[in-house]
Amino acid sequence: MPEFFDIACNLTHESILPNIDHVISEANLVNVNKLGLISAELEDFSKIASLVKRYPNDLAPTYGVHPHHASQLNGVKKNEFLQLVSKYNPNVIGEIGLDYFRNISTLEEQIHAFEIQLQASIDLELPVFLHQRDSHDDFLKILRNYNSELSSLVVHCFTGTQRELDEYLELGSYIGLTGWICDERRNQELRASIKNIPLEKLMIETDAPYLIPRNLKPRPSKNINLPKYLPHIAAEISSLTNYSIDEIATQTYNNAIKFFNLT
Repeated sequence: MPEFFDIACNLTHESILPNIDHVISEANLVNVNKLGLISAELEDFSKIASLVKRYPNDLAPTYGVHPHHASQLNGVKKNEFLQLVSKYNPNVIGEIGLDYFRNISTLEEQIHAFEIQLQASIDLELPVFLHQRDSHDDFLKILRNYNSELSSLVVHCFTGTQRELDEYLELGSYIGLTGWICDERRNQELRASIKNIPLEKLMIETDAPYLIPRNLKPRPSKNINLPKYLPHIAAEISSLTNYSIDEIATQTYNNAIKFFNLT
């Protein structure tokens, strides 16, 4: 059985962190052997560093500030962010981007945080782990401004249109797919378009504890999504493409190993 790499796990979330030994053990039982440990805000940095120290062979961390928390970087300049993040010796900068769905931070705050983190990733020659919701045009415009200098990027939790997919692929971006594709009621265009993602540009993720696959049976207690459900997502992708589960697992694992600089 091939290995799986879940590129997005919010392991510092209160629904997972108290049971993290069990969560990682259950994932390993189904060959989900690498977990992307995602940062959302500044206070996550030290928590993530501690977890990576405990599980150095299982976890691949990102360090960055999600657009929801962009206000934490108000007044922070690129060099100041570099000082904040560099002491953690990051492999990836993220999760960064724009989110106009909730606008928890203002548009101006989000754009500032996004740009200084992109600039820092360029200085550090590191990949970026990207979040976009209801902000495609602004998001794409900013990425195009920096793309020639970025080392690598992934648009995680892709749920967009064929046009959006084409535009991200034109940037050379990896595309992350979640259990969102497992809902046939509202994802018809997405489910049709994923066959157009080159396998060498695909990565897979649970975004645990969020985005539980709708067609997962039996449903877990409290609908908490976990890394152990990643093979279910891979099976759904297989059913919608010409790729076998083994092909998806092997190539997405290799893609993620390369992206996270674990080679």
